[in-house]
Amino acid sequence: MKKENMPAEGNKPAATTAEMVKAASNAATDLEGLFLDSLKDIYWAENALLKALPKMMANATAPSLASAIKDHLMVTQVQIGRLEKVFGLIGEKADGKKCEAMAGLIKEGDEILEETTPGPVRDAGIIAASQKIEHYEIATYGTLCAFAKALGHNDAAMLLTQTLAEEKEADMLLSDVALNAINAAASGNETATKEANRGKLKMER
Repeated sequence: MKKENMPAEGNKPAATTAEMVKAASNAATDLEGLFLDSLKDIYWAENALLKALPKMMANATAPSLASAIKDHLMVTQVQIGRLEKVFGLIGEKADGKKCEAMAGLIKEGDEILEETTPGPVRDAGIIAASQKIEHYEIATYGTLCAFAKALGHNDAAMLLTQTLAEEKEADMLLSDVALNAINAAASGNETATKEANRGKLKMER
């Protein structure tokens, strides 16, 4: 059946003037510039995350979740140092540029804490917020790896690949925590809730 009101192949409407975005005065003009801009973006993001993770860890009830966040806090410190090496390898100073995406994700995480009561439901919310962050980082580092390889920055690509692998591992760990404990507790499993609270008390002693 022929579809009505559909543009014929090859006759797609061109972009209108309103859709065209004017480039900023400091806009990247080549892939090298875009690579550097993206590095500055994720460098800011990692440093912002370093400040946000302790708050998430303090609000986690399940020991497995608190432990996962604590481990990723240490990994994030290593990743920041690795990014500084990448900057050095391409002859640039390590500098951050505000990452609006990470700023928004961290803000959403804070809102989740405010909108949930302490315990398994808040833990589930923390995992949800954390995995959104991990997925953003996985996408970012995957792109940076591709850029670095295309530009011939092979040593930088190796360092970025290490971080990409760590972000994927962190995401898988969070999924395991959710499947094994948090989701069951959040759905009303009183036993899981009590065990999580007992574990939290042990960690605080």
